[in-house]
Amino acid sequence: MDLVTPSAPLPPWFSDEDLEVYGSLYENSGFQTALQVPYRSTTETYDILDPILRQPALLIMGRKDYFFKFPGIQENIESGKVKEFAPDLTIIYVPEGTHFVHEQFPEVVNELILDFLADHP
Repeated sequence: MDLVTPSAPLPPWFSDEDLEVYGSLYENSGFQTALQVPYRSTTETYDILDPILRQPALLIMGRKDYFFKFPGIQENIESGKVKEFAPDLTIIYVPEGTHFVHEQFPEVVNELILDFLADHP
């Protein structure tokens, strides 16, 4: 995916030092672990007997998250299809947020999490 051009400046919430840390971690481990999460390895099979998440769950997404561009993602989230697997899911969108909404708007995300936890003791 061509999400950014090499000449694009780093966003204000992501420093050169952050980039160095992330880069050194990938040099040590590569991309293998990060790419093995289920939504990125759809060709693998998982022996999950009951795929329904029955606990209350919170999904905080940035409205500008590039993850929406993956085939079927936006449709499955916004149509409510995702609630077939997580019936007690609360979805909150941060209008200007991207995939790193927790780093862009940490105070907003923390408040949303605290509110959710207060509503689900």
